[in-house]
Amino acid sequence: SAKGTDPDGLRICLAVSDSPEGPFLDRQVPLFDAGYSCIDGHLFIYQDRPYLFYEMVGVVGEPWNDKGYFKGTILGFELSDNLTQIISGDPTVCVTPSQPWETPEDGRAISVEGMTVFEIDRTLYMTYSANHYADPRYGVGYATASHPLGPWTKSKSNPILAQNPSKGVSGPGHNSIISSPDGQELFIVYHSHADPANPSPQRVLNIDRMVVEPSGELRIIGPTRTPQPMPSGSNSKSGK
Repeated sequence: SAKGTDPDGLRICLAVSDSPEGPFLDRQVPLFDAGYSCIDGHLFIYQDRPYLFYEMVGVVGEPWNDKGYFKGTILGFELSDNLTQIISGDPTVCVTPSQPWETPEDGRAISVEGMTVFEIDRTLYMTYSANHYADPRYGVGYATASHPLGPWTKSKSNPILAQNPSKGVSGPGHNSIISSPDGQELFIVYHSHADPANPSPQRVLNIDRMVVEPSGELRIIGPTRTPQPMPSGSNSKSGK
């Protein structure tokens, strides 16, 4: 893709450490520079090859003055073994906004973002967020592919995680996927609005169970606002 025109925007950088707790030291700043703002970097290893996914983010007009909209597209590329170089040519467009739920009614965002990629039974899944982060209808959908650079096909069941006013959940989105200590359960970790009655950039952390149906479809048991059983294989004595 062509070079962008945002020389002062956000960039993704690479830092390294001998421990997950740090301290982390800059290795490459920025990791790459395509001339546009990039956020939400996600590293995925596929068949011993590293791939980086991210969101190209920008604006059209002045959305903060209700005279435009935020835009976002998910791209990806293959990295060198030392994670410092793009080796697959130009970044590949993986997911763009196309489903009705992905755009708020006021049109202030046309964006997909916050992706996480993982593999189950030789199928690649990408969970991602869409709509506007401060809108109650901000949610999570997913797409599938047979290769990290696609083509990616969105689920017709999207969104699989959405607001639930009766439970006090507004704008659930931007996620990571983790497993239980024994590897038998999957969980989605995401944020939602701190005050459901007044959606804003203020958010809280949530964790819910996610299952893969025999058909391969993803389903989230949530959102929840009640105590849940601890993950299988945990050492908790309370069980909740």
